Amino acid sequence: MMIRHMIALFMLIGASGLMLSGCAPAAVGIGSAAIAAGTTEKGLSTSVGDTVIFAKLKDKFIKSDQSLVTGISSSVNNGSVLLTGRVETQEQKFLATKLAWEIKGVSEVVNEVVVSQKPSLKDRAKDVSAGAQLRAALIADKNVSSLNYSFDVVDGVIYLSGVAEDAAERDRVIAHAQKVKFAKDVVNYTILSTDKRD
Repeated sequence: MMIRHMIALFMLIGASGLMLSGCAPAAVGIGSAAIAAGTTEKGLSTSVGDTVIFAKLKDKFIKSDQSLVTGISSSVNNGSVLLTGRVETQEQKFLATKLAWEIKGVSEVVNEVVVSQKPSLKDRAKDVSAGAQLRAALIADKNVSSLNYSFDVVDGVIYLSGVAEDAAERDRVIAHAQKVKFAKDVVNYTILSTDKRD
């Protein structure tokens, strides 16, 4: 914990120096990113690596098939890519997995994308509402570091991913998800900060 705070402080000091030299907008962005990464269970280097993978995957989606960008949500935790959302064909689902595996640093791809036609406005509204409820619950819970978690809601199913400080925090997040209105099921892909990772 102390190391994370020291890294964040170091980056903030560096950012302050840049601001004095006239690079205020860039410095503020760098400082904010460093503090956010430094306060997550993933740590600074892992957060940066995950961010690079996420950006590369989005770029591949854009270049390969625009419908992947609008239909699929992705989150990256410690090199593990979780794909959720909806596409119209099995080929699109397979393509998303293939593109993710092409990226250096990816250690796992979990594809929970649903192959189906577009949902009704009512069903989509329910998913959006469920997601908003869960985000608010995680932010309000002082025993949960909400920055460590990503989730998506598809057809009432909440897909959780991220890094929990311990089993108690993980269980609290799952409990919040299970209480969300319109949630039919919760699929958990979170890992513990103490889990052995490559």
